[in-house]
Amino acid sequence: MKAMVLSSGGIDSTTCLGMAVEQYGRDQVIALAISYGQKHERELEAAKAVAGYYGVEQIHLDLGAIFSYSSSSLLKHSKEQIPEKSYAEQLKETEGGPVSTYVPFRNGLFLSSAASIALSKGCSVIYYGAHADDAAGNAYPDCSSAFHQAMADAVFLGSGGQLTLEAPFVSLSKADVVKKGLSLKAPYHLTWSCYEGKEKPCGVCGTCIDRAEAFRKNGVKDPVGA
Repeated sequence: MKAMVLSSGGIDSTTCLGMAVEQYGRDQVIALAISYGQKHERELEAAKAVAGYYGVEQIHLDLGAIFSYSSSSLLKHSKEQIPEKSYAEQLKETEGGPVSTYVPFRNGLFLSSAASIALSKGCSVIYYGAHADDAAGNAYPDCSSAFHQAMADAVFLGSGGQLTLEAPFVSLSKADVVKKGLSLKAPYHLTWSCYEGKEKPCGVCGTCIDRAEAFRKNGVKDPVGA
């Protein structure tokens, strides 16, 4: 059995990749890194480093043209600043709507593209790292359990039953993800989560705050701390 893992270079996808390698062996795992017009290259560099660490094949896909129409503070063409506050604070401002760093239907496009490539590469399963904290309060609606189930059904049906979609953390917190990754000795020192592409993580964007809290809850120091 062969697996494909959506690999962004962050905590969640790196943990997914570690799980897949443990289960199937590195020769049966492909890491898919996707450009979507993001403001910096740090996460793609991290994804390449993580794939190299595990010794798996990596494929790079550029979907930037599709997202050139999107409005999100994560994208290069956006003039909007990335919020320096927690997701909980941002959700109060959006009244429960998606936050400004939500890229419209990004996971839907990622997973659809991955399904096509996975079938062509002989894969039977796709893993991605959506977790409950991202879905909470509708910050990122394409990380929810309902979205995952709908996409899993679509992928299975659209592939003629050849391909399944797995989101092993969709009902878990980011702290739970880190706990799993620590047990796998995932190379968190190679990962990058910050929405800014500076020398060091900013420590104040939503994903930096979430990451720091996940490590704190596990009683360990983040190897890439701000």
